[in-house]
Amino acid sequence: MSKKLSRSAIAIAVALAAPSAWSAGFQVSEHSASGLGRAYAGEAAIADNASVIGRNPAQMTMFEESQVSGALHVVNPEIDITNTTSGQKASDVAPMQLVPASYYVSPINDKWSWGMGLYTVYGVATDYPDAFETGDLAGDTSLVSVNLNPSVAYRVSEQLSIGGGINIVYAMAELNRHVGVLTDSFNIDDRGAKLISMEGDTWGYGWNVGALYELDKDNRFGFAYRSKVELEFEGDFTDHQGSVTGTKGNVVTGDLSVPLPAVAEFSGFHQLRDDLAIHYSVMWSQWSSFTELKATGSQCASDGVQGVCFEKKEDYQSVFRWSLGTTYDISNDWTVRAGFAFDEKAGKSTLSIPDSDRYWYSAGATYKYSPSLTFDAGITYIASKSGTFTETSRAGEREFSAKGAAYIGALQANYSF
Repeated sequence: MSKKLSRSAIAIAVALAAPSAWSAGFQVSEHSASGLGRAYAGEAAIADNASVIGRNPAQMTMFEESQVSGALHVVNPEIDITNTTSGQKASDVAPMQLVPASYYVSPINDKWSWGMGLYTVYGVATDYPDAFETGDLAGDTSLVSVNLNPSVAYRVSEQLSIGGGINIVYAMAELNRHVGVLTDSFNIDDRGAKLISMEGDTWGYGWNVGALYELDKDNRFGFAYRSKVELEFEGDFTDHQGSVTGTKGNVVTGDLSVPLPAVAEFSGFHQLRDDLAIHYSVMWSQWSSFTELKATGSQCASDGVQGVCFEKKEDYQSVFRWSLGTTYDISNDWTVRAGFAFDEKAGKSTLSIPDSDRYWYSAGATYKYSPSLTFDAGITYIASKSGTFTETSRAGEREFSAKGAAYIGALQANYSF
């Protein structure tokens, strides 16, 4: 396959793993429809289908036969941003996304299991009107990623299992900024004219490990850790107005570093009676590692700083996500579930990443079509805490207000053989 066709195939795969970023920062939680229906409570310990690879690979030892799972999420955010300084409003700045995921788990013997997952863990997309006044801060921003996660698990004893995997991440980033109210500075009339653009792609690598402890057949605990992944983008930086390189329309090579934070999760699962279980999770994300968005290039000189194409400081801190859920078997064929989660705000809100505290309200169900085939469905409403923030553009400091919500629906099929 030619390099061009190969890159196009990867780009299609990444587009299908489009970002939702409706968790803290630009983290993507949408790994399974069953998990969505319980607000992802108990994910490191519940082990109900092959999507366990996405959270804790040690759970693969609980499978007695091979299973393949495929899920598709539809994420519809509704985020409105208002420039309170001028009254200008941008509606639905985060576009609707499709987020697929697929998994395969297979036991090797009574001790070993292996599996493969293809899903996304980080992404963000915001798209403002081209003529937005503070176009040098807003514009459109996109980071999409796809994670290939081969994993193995080993049963140490009847109670303890361990697992680990490698994360192979392919990511694409694109950023466009516009002139906005700076038309006089560039002697043009079009507020929607592009100011700067950058696009690039890269590969990143990391690892994940997990442990599962089965206290007895009705009670178990899981712990999982996913390492930080450094994405080092190299791509084309375009200076449309000559404000950074001194030459209008100049295209130069630019480098951009984006860290994907480390994540740790602890979960519990308790079967209270034959038809009723509760489960919970606490997840920690090391967002303190995300300190800036900075693109560099030898021909750039942003704000007089040689070698800098653009730079934006980010104010992020490590945060927790708390979730609680329950599962109830109505009959041999039908299972229903519900969950609630509180997702802490990771960073100071900005136009490109309007982060906030979020409250998840989830429900879902599983239908057992046959002993080998099951179907999952989940829905979630996410309420986002409204707030205000300030940003300083080339035209001066501006104040903004943000409010939003999101609606997520997912379907999944699981086949055992």
